[in-house]
Amino acid sequence: MTGTDSLIPPGTPSVLGAAPGVTEDAGAYVAAGGYRRAIGAAELLDRIDGLRGRGGAGFPTAAKLRAVRDAGPRPVVVANGEEGEPGSVKDRWLLRARPHLVLDGLALAAEITGAERGYVYVSDTAAGERIRRALAERTPQLPCDVVDTPHTYVAGEETAVVRRINGGPALPTAKPPRPYQQGVGGAPTLVANVETLARIALIAAQPDHRRRTARATLVTLAGGGDPLLAEVPYGCTLRTLAQAQGTPEPAGALMGGLFGGLIGPGRLDLALDPDTLAAAGTALGCGAIRFLAPDECPVSLVSAALAHLAAESARQCGICVAGTGSLRDAVGALTNGTADSGLLTRLQRWSTSLPGRGACGLLGAAAGTTGSLLRAFPDLVRAHLDAPCPGCAAPADVGRLTVSVPYVARRSVPRPRSVSSSR
Repeated sequence: MTGTDSLIPPGTPSVLGAAPGVTEDAGAYVAAGGYRRAIGAAELLDRIDGLRGRGGAGFPTAAKLRAVRDAGPRPVVVANGEEGEPGSVKDRWLLRARPHLVLDGLALAAEITGAERGYVYVSDTAAGERIRRALAERTPQLPCDVVDTPHTYVAGEETAVVRRINGGPALPTAKPPRPYQQGVGGAPTLVANVETLARIALIAAQPDHRRRTARATLVTLAGGGDPLLAEVPYGCTLRTLAQAQGTPEPAGALMGGLFGGLIGPGRLDLALDPDTLAAAGTALGCGAIRFLAPDECPVSLVSAALAHLAAESARQCGICVAGTGSLRDAVGALTNGTADSGLLTRLQRWSTSLPGRGACGLLGAAAGTTGSLLRAFPDLVRAHLDAPCPGCAAPADVGRLTVSVPYVARRSVPRPRSVSSSR
């Protein structure tokens, strides 16, 4: 199937954007080899060993599928298209532009796990409409419903997904049980990111290219230039991505949406690889990377991030409400010149004591982002205690963290010659 080892449709450039004719229909997808089965479910499960989930945590996909398959009868599969991170657009792009690829991957996940029902979970109206149209274009083998949810930071957390599909609010629940144990309707449930499912479909179509498919990822890049959505191989350096996006000399980067924290300019030669980034104390997360312009203050950017997270708290856990509010106010004091001498000590304590508390990862994201600011820019943070920062004069604005879709991407990201797809 020509081009099926890539999420980029044949005939389109290496950069993903709102190019004319990108959206696929059922006829084009089938004609290109979609919905065919080159290998069986058991062999496919073996072939996707090495594929990590693309929703943020990077959990091994095959292990997640096996856990659902082995947890009990009549499991359920869910395509999770709710992007909570404000800097990410890849999932909405996939649902709008490659709906049949996502549905094919969902059907394959059902075959592997033995599921008899599927759901596509979305908050983006255009994505929901496109998926419904795709289901109408071709009668799916897997009965599938589209479930709409209000867009919030926590709505895509897997227990919130299950709770919403079960008829409740899109709010996280305490764990255990986890969805693979007891999810939609009490059944074992796979909640998989839509890019993860798309890559399962690509591996099924061309299993010989499975390593290249597993070791490429969609990234949403923003910063000093226009936003860019691209598919790149693991091994690209952050500096390469910054140059392609239009921020050639960034002062640092906010990694993984609000999940991977800040890194300083000395870390821009890190390779885009989950293990490499984890060893460096950061993360790829959902693939959203926000480069800091040379004159941009990271304290101001973190202030905007914390204000957003505090506003997005589900307000179910007292520790989250208090913790995110305290972090927001403390970093806000740094930006407006009202910080007291003990503030940095408090921030350091909170950044290490708050992660892991509460029903979901929102508080951990807030505390982790704060801690990364203290580690990556210690001198700059201390300087904010002495005098107001001109770069922090503007109020915290979540718009600085937000990327919209669709847009036209104008630059390509070169494949690094020093990196092999078969590593």
